[in-house]
Amino acid sequence: MTIQNLWNNAASAISAIPRSELLMLALGAMLAGWIGALMIRRRVPLGRWLRAASTIVLAGILVTVILQLSRFDPRLEVAVPQLGLPEQVVEGGETRIPMAPDGHFWLRAELNGVPANFLVDTGATLTAVSSDFAVDAGLQPRRGGLPIRIGTANGPVDAQIATADELRFGNVSARGLDVVIAPSLGETNVVGMNLLSRLASWRVEGDMMILVPREPQPTLDPQ
Repeated sequence: MTIQNLWNNAASAISAIPRSELLMLALGAMLAGWIGALMIRRRVPLGRWLRAASTIVLAGILVTVILQLSRFDPRLEVAVPQLGLPEQVVEGGETRIPMAPDGHFWLRAELNGVPANFLVDTGATLTAVSSDFAVDAGLQPRRGGLPIRIGTANGPVDAQIATADELRFGNVSARGLDVVIAPSLGETNVVGMNLLSRLASWRVEGDMMILVPREPQPTLDPQ
């Protein structure tokens, strides 16, 4: 990595701080800890209390970060609480997606009931949508969520995490799924590995991608 890349990454991280409640809280806690240390040196009675409070807040932020990162990997979700967030469930029936003429696998899906085209990208960690489509689908960035950066054709961009009520395509339904809102994604929405890895299996046979959920979609008896 060049010095220019390091500088650009640092500048981007600094610019993201005012937009992240979690980072603002961490900076405030670190500042309080520094002030507390100065107060202890000058034997001010509240110094130890302030530094202890700072340590507790920073520990809480660390736990929050770890728990949120665990949502990206279904193998870790079973070992950690959901932090009040909905469980990420992918279920339904086998769905087959034919290869498009461009050599990629595209599908027509509905996110929160709003239809759009999605590229199935096995190299993408998270499912992602454009900012415009996020507005149409009623996605709201998660308060206190982690600020993340994703790679696009135009280079790395800052993005925010939201929770989708439902992403449905073919015979598959994903509920409570974490979705990245990427400002510079253009019109290409992406189904990533945070959905695919929650399937029982997925594979490509010839020009067909086959998705097999872990359990059947529950059906309601007609009234």
